[in-house]
Amino acid sequence: MKKKINIIGAGISGLCAGCYLQMNGFETQIFEKHSMSGGLCTSWEKQGYTIDCSVHWILGSTEKNGFFDMWNEILDMEKIDFHNHEVRLALEVKENTNKYGNKSFLLYTNLDRLQKYMLDIAPEDKKVIQLFIKNIRKLQAFKVPPMMDKLPFWQSTIRGIKMIRYLKFLGIILYQNSITNKQFAQKFKNPFLKEAISNLFDDDDVSLLVFNFPMASFDNKSAGYPIGGSYSWAKRIEQKYISLGGKIHYNTPVQKIIVEDQKATAVLVRNNVIHHSDMTLSASDWHKTVFDLLDGKYVNEKILKLKNEQILKIYYSILLVTFGLKRDYKEQYHFNRFPINTKLNSPCGKSWDRLETHFYHYDPTLAQEGKTVMACSFYTSNGKYWIDLRKNDRKKYREEKQKFVDDLIQQLEQKYPGISNDIEMVDFATPASVLRYTNNWQGSAQGWLPGKNVIASSPISFKLPNLKNFYYASHWNRPGGGVPVALNMARDVAKLICKENQVDFKVIKK
Repeated sequence: MKKKINIIGAGISGLCAGCYLQMNGFETQIFEKHSMSGGLCTSWEKQGYTIDCSVHWILGSTEKNGFFDMWNEILDMEKIDFHNHEVRLALEVKENTNKYGNKSFLLYTNLDRLQKYMLDIAPEDKKVIQLFIKNIRKLQAFKVPPMMDKLPFWQSTIRGIKMIRYLKFLGIILYQNSITNKQFAQKFKNPFLKEAISNLFDDDDVSLLVFNFPMASFDNKSAGYPIGGSYSWAKRIEQKYISLGGKIHYNTPVQKIIVEDQKATAVLVRNNVIHHSDMTLSASDWHKTVFDLLDGKYVNEKILKLKNEQILKIYYSILLVTFGLKRDYKEQYHFNRFPINTKLNSPCGKSWDRLETHFYHYDPTLAQEGKTVMACSFYTSNGKYWIDLRKNDRKKYREEKQKFVDDLIQQLEQKYPGISNDIEMVDFATPASVLRYTNNWQGSAQGWLPGKNVIASSPISFKLPNLKNFYYASHWNRPGGGVPVALNMARDVAKLICKENQVDFKVIKK
C-alpha cells in the first residue's frame, strides 16, 4: 500500500516536492489556503493588465546552469519561451558622470560587452575591471548545483573524479563570499564606476557572490525570464503534479498539525476536518509551521535564535506598486534605478532617495499591444507596520496607500514626463497582502537575507527536534531563498523521504 503524505502549501516547494514524491510511489495531497497555486511565485489580473509579483529570471533556463537539470525533471524546458535581457540594469549614479557626461551605468549581461564598456569608461582601472569579470567567469567553469544522485559504480567513479574539481570551486566561492560589493568598489580609481558598483544593491552591502552567481548565468543565457510570468511558471508545475496523480485542496488552510506519540499523524483543516497520513511535509511559511501549526513545541536553541533573528535576519518586505500604462515605453530600459531629488517617505518609517522602475514591455502577455505594465518595488524591514495597520484600521490603511501612490506618481513624473497621463491601472500590494495570501512571516518577500556572509549562514533543517514523520522544505531552508532554492529544497527533501522509507529515488519523465 502506498504511503500517504500530507503537504502543506502549493507554492513552488510544495508543488515540486509533490511531483518528486508522486514519481517515487507516494500518495500525496496538498492543502493550500489560497484559491490558486504558486505562493509567492504569483501574478494576478486587474483591468486588463497582469501584475507579476515574483520571477524576474529563472536560474537554469538552459543547460549551462545546474538548475536546468532539476527543472527539466519536472518541466519540458525546451518548450518554454524565455527572454534574455541585453541590459540587466540601468543604474543612474548620483554624484558622478562617465567620460561621456552620462550618469547611467549600464550593466550588460554579456560579460565581453560589459568588460569592453567598463574599459572604455575607465582604462585606468583595467586590472580591477578584468578581476571583476574574471571572478564571474570562474563560476561558469562549474555546473552548480551539481546533481548528486546515486549512480552505477563506473558512473559514480567518473563523477567522483570530476567532483574533485569542486574543491577548487569551494575556494573561489569562499573568496568571493568574503568581499562585498561596497568593499570591491573601493578598488576602482574611476569615481563613476566606484559609485556604480557600490550601489549595485542600493543601500545594502552584500556579498559579491550574490551578484556574481546570476551574472555568470546571464552571460550564458541560462537565467532567462519565462514569458507569461510567475503564475504561468507555477501553473506549469501544478499541471505536472496533477498529471502524476497528485491532489490539491484549494481554499483549505491548515489550522494544526496533529501529533500523537511524538509523530505527525494528520492535519486539521477548516470546518474541523482531519486528514490522516503516514507523513506530513510542510512547504509553507517556516514561522507559521513551527510556532503556530505545531505550537512551538518542537524547537531547540538554534530555532529560538532564528525566531529572534539572532542568527539570520528576515528578508525585506516589499511594497509593490504596479501601473498599467496605455503606452509601451519600449524606449526605456526594462529595469532602472535612479536618484530622486525629494525623498519618498513611507508611514512604516522607511524612506528612499532612489526609485526602481521595471517596465515589462518585453512580455506581450501581460498587457494589450501598445501598452505595458510598470512596477516599482520598495524594500522595508518594517512590514509589520502595514500588517498591523490593515488589521486595526482598514480606512487609514487605504488612505496611507493612496498617499504613497500619489507621492510616487509625482516622483515618476519628473523622470518620465507625461507618465501620469498614461496610467490606466494602479495596484498596490503591501506586506499585509503577502501575509494574507501566503502566510509569509512579517510579509517577507523571500525568507532569510543572504547578508554579507552567505556561506556562514546556517540553513534550516528538514526536520524538527523530537518530532517524527514530519519534514519541512521551502525557500526558508537557505538564505536568499527564491524559486531555485524552493526547487532544490523540494528535491532534497523528497530524496530524504525516499531514503528513510527504503525507496530508490528516481525521476519519471513523461
